Amino acid sequence: MKFDYQKTTYACFIGCIVQAIVNSFVPLLFVTFQKSYHIPLTQITLLITVNFMIQLLIDLLSAGFIDKIGYRASVIIAHICAALGLILLTILPEIMKNPFTGILIAVFVYAIGGGLIEVLISPIIEACPTDNKEAAMSLLHSFYCWGCTGVVLVSTVFFALVGIDHWKILTLCWTIIPIGNMILFTKVPIYSLTDEDEKGMNLKELFREKIFWILMVMMACAGASEQAVSQWASTFAEEGLGITKTLGDLVGPMSFSILMGLSRLIYGKYGDKLDLDRFMKLSCVLCIASYLCISLVPIPIVELIGCGICGFSVGIMWPGTFSKASAALRRGGTLLFAMLALAGDLGCSGGPTLVGFVSSAAGNMRMGIFVGIVAPVFLLVGIYVLCRRKECF
Repeated sequence: MKFDYQKTTYACFIGCIVQAIVNSFVPLLFVTFQKSYHIPLTQITLLITVNFMIQLLIDLLSAGFIDKIGYRASVIIAHICAALGLILLTILPEIMKNPFTGILIAVFVYAIGGGLIEVLISPIIEACPTDNKEAAMSLLHSFYCWGCTGVVLVSTVFFALVGIDHWKILTLCWTIIPIGNMILFTKVPIYSLTDEDEKGMNLKELFREKIFWILMVMMACAGASEQAVSQWASTFAEEGLGITKTLGDLVGPMSFSILMGLSRLIYGKYGDKLDLDRFMKLSCVLCIASYLCISLVPIPIVELIGCGICGFSVGIMWPGTFSKASAALRRGGTLLFAMLALAGDLGCSGGPTLVGFVSSAAGNMRMGIFVGIVAPVFLLVGIYVLCRRKECF
């Protein structure tokens, strides 16, 4: 039994890497798309929006059909879409009259896969009969960080050695991972979140639970705390180290992802010895300190260090909130995880948007980051509220 669920765990870990591939690889090709297919920046930006909106739509709609067709069929479909989208990316721009339309279709397809994986992987790992579910959840989400880091690093090395003109070769190479994991998911056991005689909660039941709304706010704040700073990581690296934009893209986002993954790895490794609530509270305090460091200390290298600290501090927020939600609402089922994913994605969008609006209005990016501190503050308040309700799980 142990060996069986370990294989399921490994498949989930690889699933997070697949999600990292579909989210991190194509943005590295935006400049190439502009030059090769003469696509204006406004349309390139639309690719990011489409990817995000499709994943939000999947968050909203997935719970209904996932429970009907089952987790195994759903996760297989997710990997097929991820691989197919990447394959279409190398074909459609060349054969369609409008290359942008071809790229847009490819993004649409792999975004379905990425959105499904985001909804599916966490409940699948939560249902596994592990001894420490909080640690397993944290370790799972660390693989998304390692995936993002690996995609950027491997792609950059490939482009430097082989040439970015051969990006289609690398794209097809990346499809090996979702195809292989799809095959793995046809064989591994997949467990249920609820007992056979137990029915999961419906939307009306979830909405009646006050703790559900607290958890939704916490999830949105977790996403906002992460993305409000991570999108500026490249800028901090360029200014702090006086390096080129290319190196800045590597040093900034990669350092953020590595430290975020390290935080999740630490809790995944030593979660049985660490208290989740205390770890999350300390992480929120550290996150607030990093925001203050970035916004109030006008020294570029200090801002870069603050950015790295922020990456470490936000690591536990997303998986920790998932774990607390699963323990608090045991009958939540697929619907609970889908709604949490929706709240998290909204936070990932809202955090950077808030920072951008305030920065634009104030003419100062530091002021935007300073206002963004509301996210970790509200998350910290949410944790304390749960504890006062005696629902620290």
